[in-house]
Order: sequence, then structure tokens, then C-alpha cells
Amino acid sequence: MNDERWLLPTGIEEVLPARAAELERLRRCLLDLYRGWGYELVIPPFIDYLESLLTGTGRDLDLQTFKLTDQLSGRMLGVRADMTPQVARIDAHHLRREIPTRLCYLGTVLHTRTDGFAGTRSPLQIGAEIYGHDGPASDVEVLRLLVRTLETAGIESPHLDLGHVGIYRGLIQQAGLTRADELRLFDALQRKASAEIEAIIAETGVAGAVGGMLLSLVELNGEDALTQASVALRAADAGVLKALDRLKAVADELAHWLPQLPVHFDLAELRGYTYKTGVVFAAFAPGWGLEIARGGRYDDIGQVFGRARPAVGFSADLKGLIALSARAADEAAGAGAVLVPWDPDPALQQAVDDLRAAGRQVLHELPGQPGVPADYNCCERLARVDGVWQLVPDTTP
Repeated sequence: MNDERWLLPTGIEEVLPARAAELERLRRCLLDLYRGWGYELVIPPFIDYLESLLTGTGRDLDLQTFKLTDQLSGRMLGVRADMTPQVARIDAHHLRREIPTRLCYLGTVLHTRTDGFAGTRSPLQIGAEIYGHDGPASDVEVLRLLVRTLETAGIESPHLDLGHVGIYRGLIQQAGLTRADELRLFDALQRKASAEIEAIIAETGVAGAVGGMLLSLVELNGEDALTQASVALRAADAGVLKALDRLKAVADELAHWLPQLPVHFDLAELRGYTYKTGVVFAAFAPGWGLEIARGGRYDDIGQVFGRARPAVGFSADLKGLIALSARAADEAAGAGAVLVPWDPDPALQQAVDDLRAAGRQVLHELPGQPGVPADYNCCERLARVDGVWQLVPDTTP
């Protein structure tokens, strides 16, 4: 019988030294970036009561959440699949501020199934959120920080997809569809199945103008989608027009801050429709068909925790960002380590401390260790030259 104890579950991976070093470097850079923007770090628990994890945004994550019974209380627990509900609790229940609050987080989440471009069930989720402000400015600040996150990770030439769930939601209300028909139409819209959408509209007896506007959502995508929408949706109710105006305001404000950023609009792409309340967005990298970061507005998510506040944020998988980074391989191939003799000479130890303080990796040569310096990624040595410890190239064959 073969011993397969070394195998890991599908979608669960070990992170080996080189990749772990890249992840840690990027983690530090991003948390420093967020701190510089005024975002405070919070660390929610890895496991929580199920009802807390499946609150607001969490209801959409039910099938993605591992569940178990707490042996102490008998209550159902879940392993977090997303940290946003927990961060909302921190803002609403623990911090209870009246001013806008900027929070960030980083930690492992666990999914029952793979759903990201990196193919993992244990993403290292990083994100940032603003609570307590409702307006295009906070939407745009989060988008700007998302773009800076991708730049810091070495993602070259990203582009954004922008939409607004209020447009579809308002048309559904105007059409008077039942919840079941709303979700049927939503599913068809996500697949841009025009014939199926047309059949559902005819089957449900939606009035001509509203039905035409619902069908037009399939075509309202691209750089000029908002201009087209102004014409195609001119007969929509006030809620739809308000959502469209908000999306235009965000797009205009974003263009002032990041005029070179490619932005694509898609009024049929409704990520997180069941819990999002406003602008929704995703970031993409050239050559990848799946989103590498996502976010949007989810106002009042903290209501169940005692305070309903506006909220907007984004999240990404740190492992996935590293996998796409054009910079990681170059940085990993930087300066090698320095090998030093096993010698307690204070002058040598001072030289070692100076090198480590400068960011170099220094290894003591253990007595009797096998191999050559290159086996330990050492390209230089500290050697005594004219009575002084100095860096010299390693010349071991």
C-alpha cells in the first residue's frame, strides 16, 4: 500500500520558502501602504459563530463556508470564507465611531470550493474598507487604493470593470417581477443569454418599455456604455436613473484621479448582487479572464450588529497577486546570502549585525555541514583580509 500522507486536499497548498518570502514581502508592503492612507489593521478570528459569518454579505457565502459544531456551546461555527462580515461587526459593535472609519485586514480564509483564478481553497485575503461615508469620493478612494495595491504587487496594465446593482434592481421593481423570476432573469443576464432573457420577459408579461430596457442591459457594456445607457434607459424609474447618475459620478471622479486607467462598464455584470447596494467593480490583468480583485458598496451591512452605516471596500487574494506579479521573480533573484565562519570573534559578529541590519541574509557555516556555499544560495563570504572582516565573492567550485 502506498503511503500518501504527503498528499494535500485539492485546492490546499503548502507555501515553500521562495514563495513564502515573496508573500511576506508583499504583505509588509501592502500593510505599510494602507497604513499610509489611514487604514487601521484589524485581525478577525479565523472561526466564528455561523450566524455572524452569514450576515449581510455572508448570506451569499453559505455554500462556500465550512461548518462544524462547537463542543462547548453546541452552536454552529463556521470557518470564515470572507472577512467583510467580521470587519463590519468590528466597526458597528466595537469601534462605534461617528466619523468615517478606514479598516484593513489580511488573513487566510477557507472555501469549500475553488472559485478564484489562483485555484486555491485557502486564499490569503487582503482588503480595505471605508465605513461611515456615502458618496462617490469614498467609492473612488477605494478604487484608487485598489489600483495602488495592484501596482505594489507588480501587476502591469490592469483594467477595471464598473457597474451598479441599483440599475438592474430598479428595473426589476419597475417590472413588478417576483423574487423567483428576478433570480431566473439574473442568472440569464450573467450569461448574457439574450434569447433566454427575451423568453423570460415574454413569459412573465413584462410591459414593452421595461422589458426592452431589461433586455438592453446585455448590450450596455464597453467604454461608452454609460452614454448608451442614458438613451436606452431614459424611460426608467427614478431609482434606476439615480443609480446611473451615481455610476457616472464615480466614473468622472475616477477619471480625474487616474486618467490613464482603462475602465470598462458592464451594466449586466452584477457581482455580489444579493448583498451589494451600489457600485460594484472588479480588476483584471491582461491575459487573465478571471478577476484578480473585487469590491463594491454594501451599505448597512452592520445593521444586524447594532449600527447601519454606509460601507465600501475591496479584497484580493495575496497568493493570486504574487502568481501574476511581474516583479516577484526579479526581486526573488536579488542578492544572495552571505556565508560566515563559525567564529565568536566580536568584530565578525559586528560585521554580521551590520549586514543583517542592511537587509542581507547571513548564514553561519555550521561545523561539518555538507555541500558548497551555492547550495545555501550564498554568493559571498565574510573573510578576514589584512586583519579586517570583509565581503568577498565566493569562489568555491
